[in-house]
Amino acid sequence: MIEFIIAVISVLVGVGGTFAYEKQRQVSLRTKAEKELASAKTKASDIVLRAKDEAMRLENERRHELKKIESRLSEREVTLDNKIDDLDKRSEKLRAEERDLEKLKDEIRDIRSKQQDKLEKIAKLSKTEAAEKLMQMTERDIKNDLSNLVVKLQNDATESAEDIAQTIILTAMERMSSEVTAERTVTAIKLADEEMKGRIIGKEGRNIQSLQRATGVDILVDDTPGMIVLSSFDPVRRQVARLSLELLMKDGRIHPGRIEEVVTKAENEINKEINRAGEDAAREVGVVGIPKEMLRLLGELKYRTSYGQNVLLHSVEMAHLAGLIAEEIGADVRVAKIATLLHDTGKAVTHKMEGKHHHIAAELARKYGMSEEIAHAIEAHHDDIEATTPEALIVRICDALSTARPGARNISAENFVERMRDLENIALGFNGIDKAYAISAGREVRVIVSPQTVDDLSAIKLARDIATKIESTMQYPGTIKVNVIRETRAIEYAK
Repeated sequence: MIEFIIAVISVLVGVGGTFAYEKQRQVSLRTKAEKELASAKTKASDIVLRAKDEAMRLENERRHELKKIESRLSEREVTLDNKIDDLDKRSEKLRAEERDLEKLKDEIRDIRSKQQDKLEKIAKLSKTEAAEKLMQMTERDIKNDLSNLVVKLQNDATESAEDIAQTIILTAMERMSSEVTAERTVTAIKLADEEMKGRIIGKEGRNIQSLQRATGVDILVDDTPGMIVLSSFDPVRRQVARLSLELLMKDGRIHPGRIEEVVTKAENEINKEINRAGEDAAREVGVVGIPKEMLRLLGELKYRTSYGQNVLLHSVEMAHLAGLIAEEIGADVRVAKIATLLHDTGKAVTHKMEGKHHHIAAELARKYGMSEEIAHAIEAHHDDIEATTPEALIVRICDALSTARPGARNISAENFVERMRDLENIALGFNGIDKAYAISAGREVRVIVSPQTVDDLSAIKLARDIATKIESTMQYPGTIKVNVIRETRAIEYAK
């Protein structure tokens, strides 16, 4: 029991000691905190005082700087006022000088007017009459010189223009090569034997009648051994008939039912070939964006010829030339290529539509949404429409290049002689002409005039008139040079 009491007392004493220690520690901490707070307040007061001093110093510096700025502005204001005063003085002086100058001009005008009146009284001519007489005298004196100058300028312009044009065209032709011989439309089919003619005709002519109805082509079976001839104005139908006959002869079964089936198959095949030909031509030339309807018409040109020249090959050749020339002169290459490629598409429908093929092609181009630049270039590639754009002129030039090159077309000797005779007759139809010769294969007309009837100025006009009449009355590839020659000879004998 005593031990327990002792233990309790020990515990109480320990707790009391701990409490006293803790109280003593708290008092010590509070004292320390109060000291640190007082120190912090002292430091804060010092910082505030230093900040106030710094702010005061900055304020003084700013006021000093402002005073300097105000002083400089005052000086500049004074300077500007002085300059404005000087400008006002100068302006006033200039206005005074202008007034004096106007007075002098008025005086000069009065003096000039009085002198002119005196001169008119002395000469008994007005100013207008004197000017007219002077012009008449001058024109009479220098008429020959003006004539020679006009001729010289025309020759210089022609020579330089021809040199440049020849360089561009020859460059294009050197870079472009094509076949000399032209492809011809096939109108005859070779048979394996004479027995095949009878099978094609059929019993009582049923087979050949069925073929003619299905294809729209006249089939001519004559006495020519191993050959039958297809006749039609539509080259596409003629190709359908050709392919149909080839398929029937290869298959061997020829009767009306089989004929209709084969003709339908041949039409589908020819349509595919037409579409493929148009797309291949556009791809070869390197143009895109052409409507499908125009590509279809372009493909039909594969089976058309003009004077023995395949029209599709002619169009592709022209498009290549047009691209080369357009690059040289800075024209729109795409417009030039598309216009030349499509310029003859009207020939694919000339048997269906009335009008000239170039007008029809232009109308179709507009109908299918092509630009006016392309439509105009197509329409102006012949002489009845004036070419107003560089691309239209390129189409016209390329058409002449492609059709006039050797081997491009089959032209008979009779037609050639007739064209030469027409050129000479056109020239001889004008007054004052002694002789006319068509030379250089019809590329030049050399006209010799009477010097007593035609003077130099009239010769220039005569050449233009002959050229205009040739353009309006004849059709020809390329250009024709009209060369008017006037010669005066003075002959005298010394006896």
